[in-house]
Amino acid sequence: MPILVTGATGAVGRHLVDALLDGDARVRAVSRKPADARLPDGVEVVGADLADPSTITADLFDGVERMFVFPVEQGVDELVTAAIAGGVRTFVVLSSLAAAGEFPRDLGSVSNRHHAAVERAVTTRATDWTILRPGTFANNLLSWARPIKAGLPVRAPYLRSAQAPIHEADVADAAAAALLQDGHRARIYPLTGPRALTRTEQVAAVGRDISLVEISPDEFRTDVGRFIPEDILAMLLDYWSDTVAEPDRVRSGVRELTGRAGRTLRQWARDHHADFIDARVH
Repeated sequence: MPILVTGATGAVGRHLVDALLDGDARVRAVSRKPADARLPDGVEVVGADLADPSTITADLFDGVERMFVFPVEQGVDELVTAAIAGGVRTFVVLSSLAAAGEFPRDLGSVSNRHHAAVERAVTTRATDWTILRPGTFANNLLSWARPIKAGLPVRAPYLRSAQAPIHEADVADAAAAALLQDGHRARIYPLTGPRALTRTEQVAAVGRDISLVEISPDEFRTDVGRFIPEDILAMLLDYWSDTVAEPDRVRSGVRELTGRAGRTLRQWARDHHADFIDARVH
């Protein structure tokens, strides 16, 4: 029986498809543009726009018992309802640490509201579910790629704050384990990278000769306010501010699910060398 993967062409989804294939699973991948999906041979690619319930037809779930739920902006309720009606029984959900509401900064944040709603869409309808709650993704550091390529300094606030960025491939490996193995029913797994690093150390992991300039929160807003909505800006600044005094706590979910420690940030930088200047990545 195939495993259905939504978000299959995204950063996590592409790695998840590979991990499932490595586990000898059949994979059915959902894409809005199947002709452009560029997924490995042997993957069944089907067309659907998860934000448009009219494109979610019964044949999408034909023969499917297990499914990976990507946290799309809208349409998750309809997707899960249709999946259950189509015979899907096991759901592995990509969520966020913010959904737990562990810290005051999380409560009411855009990530908290969205991911909590995605979790409810599954847990109130299905009985066999697993929730994956990654913290900050290492891929967020790709926002530094443009200045680095241009030979400009990285400008960032709260350089002494410390996060534990997770490699997207570790999230995918955790999801693959939850989909391929039994014993994860009604479990919630917090996921982080293996070590909390200051933002200064994160820049150094990408390249030691990169110039770094600390800026104020207001300067950061000026730099990126044209590209990032204010509610997301506020969430990021609150997170970085809080993790100056209290660094991210490293979580054990990756090891629990995969049996190994997560990839280091330096490994992530090596894997993404093409996104930066090769000579600066090591």
